[in-house]
Amino acid sequence: MLSHVHLGIGDFARAFDFYAPLMAALGLQLKFRDDARQWAGWVDAQAPRPLLLIGVPFDGQPAQAGNGQMLALLAPSRAAVDQAHAHALAHGATCEGAPGLRPHYHPDYYGAYFRDPDGNKLCVCCHMPTPSSPCVSR
Repeated sequence: MLSHVHLGIGDFARAFDFYAPLMAALGLQLKFRDDARQWAGWVDAQAPRPLLLIGVPFDGQPAQAGNGQMLALLAPSRAAVDQAHAHALAHGATCEGAPGLRPHYHPDYYGAYFRDPDGNKLCVCCHMPTPSSPCVSR
């Protein structure tokens, strides 16, 4: 359904340092990094798409986070949700919701929410019923 998602950032080096370990915690691998064009992309090792891209806006204007927009990333486990959230907060993110069950979405939804240093809202979530089960989409 998705080809790619691009998140606008203001400082490429800072954003890369924020996203690289976050993507590694989620099992995503770096597909490319282009310092000259100030963008990078990650992908699941098992599929060529979708890509998660970060980069400075193409029009040269400052990046701005959209109100009501959020990117939700699937984590391989509840522990990975916890790890990703802790990493994000330790590297400049602001908390928008600590890791935990969100039964109002469904009984097994385990997620955490934060904003990256540029204000983009992200969610990291797992949909499996037990902490030790690998997470898959529901």
